[in-house]
Amino acid sequence: MSRFEPISFFDQQASGKVAQYSLLPFSFTSLDAIRYVVTNIAGEYMLLEREPLHRLVSGKLRADEPLYVDLRARHFLTDEHSKMAPDLLAIKVRTRNEHLANWTGLHMFVLTQRCDHSCPYCQVSRQSEDKLAFDMSREHAEKAVALTLRSPNPAVKIEFQGGESFLNFELLKHVVLFAKDANKHLADPKDLKFIVATNLSVATDDMLDFCAQHEIGMSTSLDGPRDLHNANRPRPGGDSYERTIAGIARARQRLGRRSVSALMTTTEASLSRAREIVDEYVLQEFGGIFLRPLSPYGFALKTRFFRAYNAERWLQFYDEALDYIIELNRQGLDFREYYASTVLTKMLTCRDPGYVDLRSPAGIGMAGVIYNYNGTVYASDESRMLAEMKDDTFLLGTVDDSFETLYTNETFLQAIDETFSYSAPMCTDCAFEPWCGADPVFHWRQHQDMVGRKPESEFCQRNMHIFRGLIARMEQDPFVRRLFTRWAHTC
Repeated sequence: MSRFEPISFFDQQASGKVAQYSLLPFSFTSLDAIRYVVTNIAGEYMLLEREPLHRLVSGKLRADEPLYVDLRARHFLTDEHSKMAPDLLAIKVRTRNEHLANWTGLHMFVLTQRCDHSCPYCQVSRQSEDKLAFDMSREHAEKAVALTLRSPNPAVKIEFQGGESFLNFELLKHVVLFAKDANKHLADPKDLKFIVATNLSVATDDMLDFCAQHEIGMSTSLDGPRDLHNANRPRPGGDSYERTIAGIARARQRLGRRSVSALMTTTEASLSRAREIVDEYVLQEFGGIFLRPLSPYGFALKTRFFRAYNAERWLQFYDEALDYIIELNRQGLDFREYYASTVLTKMLTCRDPGYVDLRSPAGIGMAGVIYNYNGTVYASDESRMLAEMKDDTFLLGTVDDSFETLYTNETFLQAIDETFSYSAPMCTDCAFEPWCGADPVFHWRQHQDMVGRKPESEFCQRNMHIFRGLIARMEQDPFVRRLFTRWAHTC
């Protein structure tokens, strides 16, 4: 077998003749008035103007064009000299989707609905601290652990939620010890980890010491500077910020700096304070921030917080914050925006971080499941929040059901089927589809349809704006391209 291309190959390269090639699957969507984003099914992208894009799809590219070589190398087309291209493309697609085999790695336990805060944007119907009827029972918790350890995923994380998780600390301890013991007796023990969602306001030294002993990570809430955080997250005494900051310091001291993360929620009061919010995260020595909008559930609707601003106004806030973060990096500070990092990982690598809202099919049930305080089981945290609004559409069953019964629930299977974006209306033609995902709970809440009406979907509006913005920033500034590439490879 010859190790070299035949002389005719080089003659064709030099001749400038129109090449004979076949197109591999790709989609294109406008980036701006001039350029189009063109992506293949593995998520690799190129930018093309209208004229070369038209020649590509018309079969009129010349083999001696640099563009032709780039398109062939990135598996947008194939010819007689690249017969392995379809197989290589298939391998890339398989690599990107390999996480689907290890499903349901996150198992959330709602230990209690009691909470010492009264946040007006709260997505659940929290209860006062003395209503023990809203605590999970030990029996339900043990059954939930048994279901958790049935997951086919070799790495399982149990996340404690509330309310305020530490208000039912005795059950938290029991679940950790019970799960660890049960895991040891499995034929193939899981890589078992724990995390607790907490506002840290009631965390005692004993609680933190137990978490340190069992390597339990912590996720707290920090909405911004003192006045903004205290307004967004009121509690008796008006000292939510002070307790949170003190709790972060104490938790870091016992658990280590990397064991504590924070999330913020954007309220109407946050919209004009993007830089101040980022500065607060820098001040508290976090490595980044996850900028997120309000969700249309629970008290966020009852108090009209969700409709306090629309997607367009939130995107203005997001752009301002992201551009400020870029400038901080330009000045030498290593700080990132985590949602952008997640998107960039999908955009610039063959990996998929598995973020629930950017999965196809949808991540509900497949990425995570939640065991409510009363023993009911939901396909996602948002599903549980929807149930608080008297809509049990995404109820899988109860902890008394078998693992097989829960995961063959008809609604769950329907959601998985309908949110496979390769075949969803409009998604199938969108160049951003390989980087995007589906949110059937959000669309059900908004449109009473799991797929949703895409032209009216704020989920689509937000993501398409962010995708375009990330690409445009990289194209305009070599520093940003290097920065974003680093974010993508360290997500």
